[in-house]
This record gives sequence, structure tokens and C-alpha cells, in this order.
Amino acid sequence: MSASADVGDGLPAAPKQSSKTMAVLQRIGRSLMMPIAVLPAAAILLRLGQGDLLGTNDVRGEDGELLRSEPGGLADVPGMEWMAEVAPIIGNAGDALFQALPLLFAVGVAIGFARRADGSTALAALVGYLVFDRVSKTIFFNYFPDSPVGTAITTQTWSEGGPVPVINWAAKNPSDVLGGILIGVIAALLWQRFYRIKLPTWLGFFGGRRFVPIITAVTALGVGVVFGFVWPTVGSWIGAFGEWITGASVVGTGVYGVVNRLLLPFGLHHVVNSLVWFVFGSFPDPLNPGATVSGDLNRYFAGDPTAGGFMAGWFPVLMFGLPGAALAIWRAAPKAKRPMVGGLMISGALTAFVTGITEPIEFAFIFVAPLLYGVHVVLSGLSFVIVSSFGGQLGFGFSAGLIDLLLNIGKSNTEQGLLIILLGLVYFAVYYLVFYFLITKLNLKTPGREDDAVETVPETAGAAPAEPAPGASAEEGARPGGSPAGGSGAPGESDDPGDAERRST
Repeated sequence: MSASADVGDGLPAAPKQSSKTMAVLQRIGRSLMMPIAVLPAAAILLRLGQGDLLGTNDVRGEDGELLRSEPGGLADVPGMEWMAEVAPIIGNAGDALFQALPLLFAVGVAIGFARRADGSTALAALVGYLVFDRVSKTIFFNYFPDSPVGTAITTQTWSEGGPVPVINWAAKNPSDVLGGILIGVIAALLWQRFYRIKLPTWLGFFGGRRFVPIITAVTALGVGVVFGFVWPTVGSWIGAFGEWITGASVVGTGVYGVVNRLLLPFGLHHVVNSLVWFVFGSFPDPLNPGATVSGDLNRYFAGDPTAGGFMAGWFPVLMFGLPGAALAIWRAAPKAKRPMVGGLMISGALTAFVTGITEPIEFAFIFVAPLLYGVHVVLSGLSFVIVSSFGGQLGFGFSAGLIDLLLNIGKSNTEQGLLIILLGLVYFAVYYLVFYFLITKLNLKTPGREDDAVETVPETAGAAPAEPAPGASAEEGARPGGSPAGGSGAPGESDDPGDAERRST
């Protein structure tokens, strides 16, 4: 039956398939935020442990003889030589998190994607990824030994006859975070389907939540086999596309900046970020000989001299431009409402400048003033084009804010840091002037400039206006059913606090 027929019969129209797909993609995008939240800790630890911060850049031979001396960090300060032994420990702590990103994504996505997730969801994802990792590596080793995926997980051991190739189980799976995301989604779906399953009495112990890790392991076995045969081809396509994107730095970064902001209202920009930051491009891992790291973020912190271009363009926009937009929204508000708007916009601007979190500012104009959103999209792409044109490279572990700027601007593979800051100052002025001009000239309904609602009550002979009940506001009295302002008032909405938290993200 068609949707129109359903409506004609008085029934609600069936949701379109495209809306279902969009809802799933949005859930995946939101679920990615949980594992991404680990990155600041990993990046800070890895950065602190490097030679120009807490460690030393001196190069010594096996006998301890100084071979080359270069300006270094705290360990080169007289009396602080002991930090040369401590810094690698701190750095390796951060590297451990980067190496485990696929597993962290599997667990984090499973918890974030599933509704009402609990510990069994995380356990199912852990079990599923361990099975997937071993099975796919076995396929790569046995059937594609000479391909990039085969050599990436192969090492050598020595026997009487000479070196023998064996699987390096400690190597990161060539599928990287994509494999983790896939297993996380599968574990979440299986958990939702089977966490209440009833088994026969003699198998009752394995019923309910205990069944989920079991079925996830079996499913991951099949997925690992299929992935093992499919990924060498698909992975090469993704790799070629990633190499093109990273190679065409000016065009590639500009396209990325535009697409990222276009997807922001749908919550899908995290999906694009995951590909660019954790998949595209490769670089030999200096801490793990024979291994490689993938993605612009991973490569930047591993010291790749060509990495950081897909993050540097965010600094002028997030750290400087959007605070300028916030100032314009505040100044364009009527004087009577400026104190209220200023409290929101100034706090949002400070948050954006220090941490790089800009959603409070962006969502203040994305839907009420689409023209400003279009300007923001264009300026975002233009920032990447300008920075890449001058060879700018600067990375971050969390976002493009002051904290990451101070941590990484002195990093050895950071390029054109001063230019990025100068462009940011220009962007502050551009965002302020353009936003203020458009808001005031076109009377855009940004915060504080909304039309004041005028409530009219039809006059009825002999009837007085209805008054709210004692203790209730007029707004509450007018609301059907008198639902509180804090509640949704919508039928079918769950009151579960976990659901509310997930909706808010």
C-alpha cells in the first residue's frame, strides 16, 4: 500500500526509506563521538612524551656516546636529565591508545549505537572484534601474502632453515577503524535483537544478555571470512582514493572542508572525519618498525612530514572565525535582548577559542538563517584552500582550539603556524563583518531578533479569557495536556534517562 493510501485511510504515512537510512547514518555519526572522545588523552600523552617537550632530541650510540645533539625538551635542561627515561613511558602510553583505536571504535560504537546499552554490549563488541581480527588476518596471510594487507600483518621468525614468515598478531588490522566501526554496529544490532532471548531450560544459563557475545562471535567469524576476501580489493580502492585526496592537497582539503560543514546539520560529519583522520594516507610507524599508521591525525602525531593539512584549515574557522560570528550575532541583537544573547554567544565564543567546540554557535544560525550557513560552508572550504596553498600543517588531538594550538605549534612537522594564526585573525574580522552586514541588512532571525509572539484570544460573548491554574504559567496552561516545558509531551517518547542522554548527543 502506498504512503498516500495510508494517509487517505487515516493512518500515518510509512516513513520513507531515505529517512530510515538517514536516521541510521545519524546514529552511527553520534556513536563515533564516544571513541573519538579518547583521542585528547592519547594525543596529549603521545605529544608530551616526544623529544621537544618532555624528552630529548639527542641521538646516542649503543655505548651511550652522543652522536648528534639537537634542541630538545625538558630532559635537556640541566638537572632534568632523568626525564629522558620518563618521557618515552608517557609517549608509549598515548601510542597504546592510538594502536588500539580499531578496538576502541568497536566498543565505543556498539555502546553508542545500541539503545539502552549495558556492559554486555561492550563485551559483545570486544569478543566480536577479537574474532574478526584473527579471522581476517588469517585470510590475508594465507590467500593474499604478497598484497599490502598480507605484508602488513606478516613478520618473520627464525628456524634452522632460515627466516619463516608468520602472522604478526600484534600488528594493527589493515581494515583499521572501519573494521572496528563495522563490528561495533553489528554487535549493537545483535544486542538489541537477542538481549532478551529465551533458550530451552537446559540452556537457560546462556539466555538473555549472555547469549549476545556468543552470537556476536559466530557472526564476526563469518564477517571476518567475507572481509578477508573482499578487503584487499575494497581497501586498495579506498587507499587509492585516499592517496588522491591527500596528494591533491589544495583541492582535496578544500573539498573536505566544504563537505564536512555541509554534513554538520545531519550529524554525518563525524563519518567523513573518521575516513580522513584515521584511514586516508599511510606512514611508517616510528615506534613500531614494520608497521604503518593511517589517517591524517595518526600520521601527524607519528611525525609524518606531509600530515596535518586536513586539520590545519580548521584553526582559522573554529578558533577565530566562529567567535567573530558569535560577536556579530550578539551585536546585531536589539539592545533590550543583548544581555541574554551576549551570555550565550560570548560563552560559546570562549569555548570555541579555547577548545574548538563550535556547535553552540553554529546551531544558533544553521536553521534560522541558512544564508549564514552557506557563507560558513564556503569560508570553511576557503580556509583549507588558503592554508594548503601555503603548505600549512597543524594537527590536533581534540579540536582546533587554543589548547591543541599551544601543544602542537612547536611540533617538528608543523608548518606555517604563524601564517595560520594570522589567517585566523583575518577570519575573525571577515566572519564578524559579513555576518553583521547580512544579519542587519536582510533582517535575519538570529538569536535575539526573532519575531515576538503575539498571543490573541478570540472574544466570545459572555466568556472571560481562561486563566492558568494556580502555580502554573500561562504557557503551561495553553500546552495540550499541560506537559512540563522540560518534557517532550510527544507520545511514544521514552522517559528513560539513557535515551534522553543519547538524544542530546
